[in-house]
Amino acid sequence: MAGKRICLVPRLQGVGGMVSFQHKLAAGLVRRGVETCYDLADTPYQAVLVIGGTRQLGGLWRAHRNGTRIVQRLDGMNWLHRKVKTSLRHFLRAEYGNWLLTAIRRRIAQQIVYQSEFSRRWWERVHGSTSQPNVVIYNGVDLQQYSPDGAHQRPDNCYRLLMVEGSLMGGYEAGLAAGIALAEGLNEAGLPQPVELMVAGRVPAELQQTWDQRSKIHIHWAGLVANEAIPALDRSAHLLYSADLNPACPNSVIEALACGLPVASFDTGALPELVTPLSGRVVPYGGDPWKLEPPDMPALIQGAAQILADQPAYRAGARQRAEEAFGVDP
Repeated sequence: MAGKRICLVPRLQGVGGMVSFQHKLAAGLVRRGVETCYDLADTPYQAVLVIGGTRQLGGLWRAHRNGTRIVQRLDGMNWLHRKVKTSLRHFLRAEYGNWLLTAIRRRIAQQIVYQSEFSRRWWERVHGSTSQPNVVIYNGVDLQQYSPDGAHQRPDNCYRLLMVEGSLMGGYEAGLAAGIALAEGLNEAGLPQPVELMVAGRVPAELQQTWDQRSKIHIHWAGLVANEAIPALDRSAHLLYSADLNPACPNSVIEALACGLPVASFDTGALPELVTPLSGRVVPYGGDPWKLEPPDMPALIQGAAQILADQPAYRAGARQRAEEAFGVDP
């Protein structure tokens, strides 16, 4: 690969799974002597990786005509905006994002990389199969950086339930409500220690205040956490609750498993592919998640209680799962 150059578009900033993925990929390419750039006008390069979608359709068409290989990495589609009330601006932005993804997939990309089997099935169900070759590649994690070994502040006088999300607003508030209900249910399940909840991610101040007044548990609002602080955060908890409905391949789950943190979730999206019975508990949702029907909270509480009752086995199973399937190098 010496002398090779790959253009990664668009250049992503902020928080979220795609940002984390692009950062990890670029660092891994540089270590292997592969240069990266982020501007389609910054030629030459041998290939373009479109991470999701981009508005630079003209630049992609020119690169395609010049014989440059175009690969598109796809997770899922925007869908919550059609189920919950949002602003007109948010709705139109979500629809435009879906149109860009679809246009690149159908007309420009020469190969598709799906984040999970769930993601591939979803796209083919909604938009049909494509003639381009495609492959499923799960998100990867640096197993040395994300490891059970290292500094942590895991409490020994209570169980810490952790949620790590980029944002818990704009339709994702229900995930926060489920996490709080899970912690409250565990506290009522007769466990030997109380349960507290730590929430990492963007949560509006007024929503924090509402839950501080209503909830029966202690909630730590950690706010947005830098990527380099995630390993210590994961090691400082006993259990991760993955709140996203129908996720394509959540980085927070893979990072937690690598740190030896078992995961509890409902069986939506790619979560049944990622979390094995030895690394956590994935329980039936109990309704139709696409319609935002209420989930089966007693089943989730029971599954989470099983994890807390046998921490050594589940923590070892979580790390084993990450080593088997999610190392970034392969």
